[in-house]
Amino acid sequence: MIASLRKEGIRDEKVLEAMERIPRHLFLDKAFEEWAYRDIPFPIGNEQTISQPFTVAFQTQLLQVKSKDRILEIGTGSGYQACVLYELGAKVYSVERVEPLFERTHKFLQKIGYNGIRTFLTDGSDGLARYGPYDGILVTAGSTDVPQALLDQLAVGGRLVIPVGGDNVQKMLRFTREANGQFLREEFGDFRFVPFLKGIDKGES
Repeated sequence: MIASLRKEGIRDEKVLEAMERIPRHLFLDKAFEEWAYRDIPFPIGNEQTISQPFTVAFQTQLLQVKSKDRILEIGTGSGYQACVLYELGAKVYSVERVEPLFERTHKFLQKIGYNGIRTFLTDGSDGLARYGPYDGILVTAGSTDVPQALLDQLAVGGRLVIPVGGDNVQKMLRFTREANGQFLREEFGDFRFVPFLKGIDKGES
């Protein structure tokens, strides 16, 4: 998997090393374990997916994580992306809106030893202001806009990485907060994510 990511253009060796340390197959249903290290997404229940490894690596590389950075992840999902951030030495705060998925992943992360990742059941469009400001915010769902709350919770020099667009395709964007309060906007190609939804979803356990 790591060799494949290098061929696809991932250059941040710290990101690749972090992903190499994480047993990705543990985050998937046993029916998919055989394909866990292929570069494809998989369903994880509750109409959510675990992103393909390239997407995880690409977003993480854009975030430019440094040790001890405070990072907010919007969309905990399987917990895999949060573990990559944690392996990079970040202080990770991750929010999930689907209650059964939140409960399952919270217990799972504790079980496999990632109890330093702080998880919260809340609406990601509001961010998590009480632990901010953040050096990085990573959104793992496709949004139709850029929530102002997330921009507001960035520290100076902090980066927001978010896919923005319609239902079928989104542009990967990075916003960097400058000292004058303005934001540098950069665009990094097309991706496909599950939709960014608001509110708490009680789901089905």
